[in-house]
Amino acid sequence: MLKDQFNRKISYLRVSVTDRCDLRCLYCMEENMVFLPKKEVLSLEELYKLCFTFIDLGVKKIRLTGGEPLVRKNVISLITNLGKHIKPGELDELTLTTNGMHLEKYSDQLFKSGIKRINVSLDTLNHLKYTKITRWGNLDKVISGIMAAKSEGIKIKINTVALRNFNDYEFDNLIEWCGKHNFDITFIETMPMGEVQQDRNKSFLPLNMLRASLEKSWTFKNIKYETSGPARYLYCNEAGINVGFISPLSHNFCSTCNRVRLTCTGKLYMCLGQDDFVDLGEIVRTSNNYEKVNDLIYQAMLTKPKEHDFIINKKHLKPSVKRHMSVTGG
Repeated sequence: MLKDQFNRKISYLRVSVTDRCDLRCLYCMEENMVFLPKKEVLSLEELYKLCFTFIDLGVKKIRLTGGEPLVRKNVISLITNLGKHIKPGELDELTLTTNGMHLEKYSDQLFKSGIKRINVSLDTLNHLKYTKITRWGNLDKVISGIMAAKSEGIKIKINTVALRNFNDYEFDNLIEWCGKHNFDITFIETMPMGEVQQDRNKSFLPLNMLRASLEKSWTFKNIKYETSGPARYLYCNEAGINVGFISPLSHNFCSTCNRVRLTCTGKLYMCLGQDDFVDLGEIVRTSNNYEKVNDLIYQAMLTKPKEHDFIINKKHLKPSVKRHMSVTGG
């Protein structure tokens, strides 16, 4: 089992299989993004070998992210190969985070490959606002994809970024809609990653304020429920679903962090909110020396910081880290 310098067990690997996305959400990306040259991106076989190395070192959960993972050509082959490791002594779970645009096409293959639970990013149920926040997304296509995944038997959780003066009057509607379809929902604070054409200070909404607003309409009870991720969950009695809160700024989750992040180029980031990384991809590409990869992973664990440095306020308008969320996933 991997452990960091603070004796936290690292059992969860998040893998960004591509930095590319077919949407350009205002809080996440610039409209004219410059993506990595394809020659720098590891092959799916190389990514699989790195993932297997982590499984061999005791990682129990892998989440595939992006960018948008389902725009990566032949990504189902990677999912299928990783899915074969869902068994005692290896992986407990393989999951996926997606914008939902390609779910209708891939839901059956995802389920057959071993994915039984996914997170879908959805910040509004209003068609005009959805197009505005994503720049060119298709809400009907996303909803159809979500329902296709539900029909296959995949458990759905909705991820909603809380944005002041954008969706702050929709949270009740989102909970009601999720309750109707038996989807859990997690609200997330916007994170200061990468330059975007939006003033994050103006759109930042602390989740303690969101929760106080929700408690005017809903009753919640504390529950012992977790998904290995950073969300803290409450059970919503009226909707009959779990409601999660990911608050990296107002109430950070670093003390129990069990995660590291692997990019599509093989860079291993020990913290979402720090710039330090170890380049495993270079070794894979140049020497194929997995003993050296193992050694580097163990060394990297000893550099994992105690916590991130995310700040959003009038004095800190620049991103805390230069890379966009699509590089490492959420």
